[in-house]
Amino acid sequence: MTNNALLVVDVQNDFCPGGALGVSGGTEIIPVINTYIEKFSSRHWPVIATRDWHPVKTKHFKEYGGMWPVHCVRETPGAEFHPMLHLPLTTILVYKGMDPEKDSYSAFHAEDKNGTSLEKILRSLKTSQIWIAGLATDYCVKFSALDARNLGFHVKILIDAVRGVNVQPWDSEHAVQEIVKKGAEIIRSENADEIFEQP
Repeated sequence: MTNNALLVVDVQNDFCPGGALGVSGGTEIIPVINTYIEKFSSRHWPVIATRDWHPVKTKHFKEYGGMWPVHCVRETPGAEFHPMLHLPLTTILVYKGMDPEKDSYSAFHAEDKNGTSLEKILRSLKTSQIWIAGLATDYCVKFSALDARNLGFHVKILIDAVRGVNVQPWDSEHAVQEIVKKGAEIIRSENADEIFEQP
């Protein structure tokens, strides 16, 4: 039996429309993500949520040499999960972007409050397959998926539950192509039920 985990990437206020780095259509995917959360929770499969959790000063931000406006500064409203997102109490929370010297796009740069890395958490759960949803397709979702594949996990990208920044209009499309080339599978919500039932 495949051991599945749902990875919900950075569904935070600052990445949703109206936020400091709002992704177009970012809130549209939340009901789809919530449906997946319900499916996983009903099967007692783990749900893991990542959170950008930046210090005030970091090379990630434009004013300190990076490419992004200030966003998801720890302990600010912009860093909170979007209120439409229905995370269960059992959700495993991991945080990334704390190192002011690194961008840390990938969820595999994240750790929980005890300092345990995402990889160690997944290994302890005996996870073999990760289903990935969230923001943004062309950055944190992409790098999380690529790292997951490099570490030997099976990866399913929930394509109707991700959205991209698209600094260039084709960025998300190219990101998906790169992820698929690495061996990830693209899944749509209408096809998920039959996949859930597979051994």
